[in-house]
Amino acid sequence: MTSAEPGPVWIKSSHSNSSGGNCVEVRLGVTVSVRDSKDPSGPILTFTSQGWDAFLRGAVDGEFDLPREV
Repeated sequence: MTSAEPGPVWIKSSHSNSSGGNCVEVRLGVTVSVRDSKDPSGPILTFTSQGWDAFLRGAVDGEFDLPREV
């Protein structure tokens, strides 16, 4: 008899309670999955680990920031 290993679990940001409920959950595994925490049965975005790393680097570098109004 073998025991089943638990699958990847959804992780919610520790900032989710302070952001007015606008939050995503991430599930790390062979791929990285992302979903809206308010709609867990809704659509899921799936990334390769390399794609997720590139997204995170872009977010940290401000690549996705909205242009500032003058």
